[in-house]
Amino acid sequence: MFIRNILLLVLLCLSFTVSAEITIRPGDVIKIDMTGEEDFLEPFKVDRDGKIILPEVGALSVKDLSLLEAGNQIRAQLSEHYLNLDNFSMQVIERRLPITVLGYVENPGHFDLPAEGNIQMALSAAEGATAGAQLDKIQVRTGDNVREFDYKKYLDTGDISILPKLQPLDVIFVPASPLIGNVQMEFDAATLSSGGDAGDSNNSVKVFGEVINPGRFSFDTEQDVVDYIMRAGGVTRYAGVDTIRIINNGEPKNFNLKDYLDTGDKSKLPTVSAGSTIFIPVQEEGVKGGARTVYVMGEVYNPGAYEAKETSDFFDIIANAGGPTRWAEGRQIRIIRADGEVDRFDLQAYTEGVGDAPMPDISPGDAIFVPEKTDLNEKSWLKVGSDRAVRIIGAVMKPGRYEWADEMSFLDIFSHAGGPNKDADLTNIRIVSDGQDFDGAVFNLEEFMKLGGDFSDLPNIVAGDTIVVSERTEDVIDNKARWLRQPQSSSIYVFGQVGKPGRYAFDNTLNFLDILSAADGPSLTADIHQIKITHRTGDESRTSTVDLGLYFETGDESLLPIVKVGDTIYVPEKEKQWLDRPTARTVRVIGAVANPGRYDFNDSMSILDLLAEAGGPKDNAHLANILIVNKRDMDDDGRSVSFDLVEFIENPNFKNLPLVRAGDTLYVPDMSQSNWQIFMDGVGDLFSILSVFAITGGL
Repeated sequence: MFIRNILLLVLLCLSFTVSAEITIRPGDVIKIDMTGEEDFLEPFKVDRDGKIILPEVGALSVKDLSLLEAGNQIRAQLSEHYLNLDNFSMQVIERRLPITVLGYVENPGHFDLPAEGNIQMALSAAEGATAGAQLDKIQVRTGDNVREFDYKKYLDTGDISILPKLQPLDVIFVPASPLIGNVQMEFDAATLSSGGDAGDSNNSVKVFGEVINPGRFSFDTEQDVVDYIMRAGGVTRYAGVDTIRIINNGEPKNFNLKDYLDTGDKSKLPTVSAGSTIFIPVQEEGVKGGARTVYVMGEVYNPGAYEAKETSDFFDIIANAGGPTRWAEGRQIRIIRADGEVDRFDLQAYTEGVGDAPMPDISPGDAIFVPEKTDLNEKSWLKVGSDRAVRIIGAVMKPGRYEWADEMSFLDIFSHAGGPNKDADLTNIRIVSDGQDFDGAVFNLEEFMKLGGDFSDLPNIVAGDTIVVSERTEDVIDNKARWLRQPQSSSIYVFGQVGKPGRYAFDNTLNFLDILSAADGPSLTADIHQIKITHRTGDESRTSTVDLGLYFETGDESLLPIVKVGDTIYVPEKEKQWLDRPTARTVRVIGAVANPGRYDFNDSMSILDLLAEAGGPKDNAHLANILIVNKRDMDDDGRSVSFDLVEFIENPNFKNLPLVRAGDTLYVPDMSQSNWQIFMDGVGDLFSILSVFAITGGL
């Protein structure tokens, strides 16, 4: 027992020595024991500035102090506010790692990691790197010291020694790859990888030309030119693989990929180093030849020179060329041997099993010639008898007689005729059999296609039948039968002064200008400043006005409204002259303004709007005594309303603006007393001369 107590005492002393040597750093969690003090029940955390907040004391810096030094300093501060510190003790119960993650990450900011945290844990806390981050150039800043490391290499190898050890308050910066350019755009992994994966031009290989994904790729000492071409997605069908050019250390070389693939000789592979350039040119038109070439000419779909293996026979080569065309004379095929000898071959007799002629042998250097038929008369319909044919007439793309087989269905023969044309009435297809009246069975193909059904519901067709596809009945008024087929749930209406008023198909990818253009745009008589739109959303509707002329003058996209299916666009006719405009919705502005006249008015406008519409007051305007005359007021007691614009400008209060109603007259006098007196003397008879004022521009 004595020995045991001695050991416990030694361990306790060692623990105290180790704890005393701990240096306080930001992120540490400190537990202070103060018997009987509830304020010290919870531990204290050292913030990023190295301070802790103590009760009664406030902020106290403990950064870079040992645990013993920090304890003495804290005890000294607490002694000024607490009497009993006999049981005071302090210990670090947890060490944390406050760090900052910036740059190309999903959620940059400050993070608090465990004491053993590393770079990968920090990036995970920031929700990982975003597309376009350059993983091989990540930086860790500790104070003024900046360390750069290859995070991609760590992910490839798992070697944790590559990751630098983090310190409290370290800043991790993830840079953007040069591939994303100088403009912020939305990228995905496929878009970025299509341009290569290298961020440093001095340590990369450039591959361009006739490859699927040209770009700049990171250099790897274990990869050859074929590997880099594969990383670029391989060559295209137009690539000239026998004339590939490689620039390595400033020295250009040619590389024949075709020759390498034929021989497999790795000595023909050129050297590729960091900074090399690989260019795959377009295959140039030229004479093809070689030790394995066979030539196919004449009436085949793809004549040309083809490489043939030793095991390739006549049918392999002729099929590779697409086979004979409909104009080919299969009985007169000629094989021109490399030594000049000519053999004839009857392909039709061979396929029908007639005669004893074997299939000809084809050797490299031979040429196969398929001649054209000498007789090109039109195909006679008599070659197909009525007992093997079905007639299709009416609104189909290719009406006529077609050969029939019992394994075919109605859809087969209907498709063979090219399908319906734009005028076909698919609800009224009639099938007439031999020996029946012309009013045969009726089939509704439109209902079958919309609702679906079993193929047993298709009409039974036999050889000798006639299929009649009727045309859709036209509207006797204005031939609107076609647009009536357009459902309201995907339509928008355009009325008024446009080239072609009507109902148009519309979806969410279109806008106001699209649908106006579909209606051939406004006509010459259209008032493009007063276009009306009725927006219908469910059971409610509202109306808005579009000034298309102002949009054309300013290019302001915000002036264009958002239209949806079901809306109505009305383009009114341009007013011929101001006398046609009803006075019930206008206000006269006369006197010392830039543009006196009559102006459209609505209840949302004020006297300031009217002055702005008239171009504003002139320099000689008497702004302190603007007069608003209302006809109803004049009929009652002859009173008018005076407005002091100068006072309003000095003390603006929109509640004090005088009420202006449609039909009123706004008079802005000038500083001439005579003109003002003339107007006041004649105000009793004002409305007899208002039209003259409006025409002549006012006083």
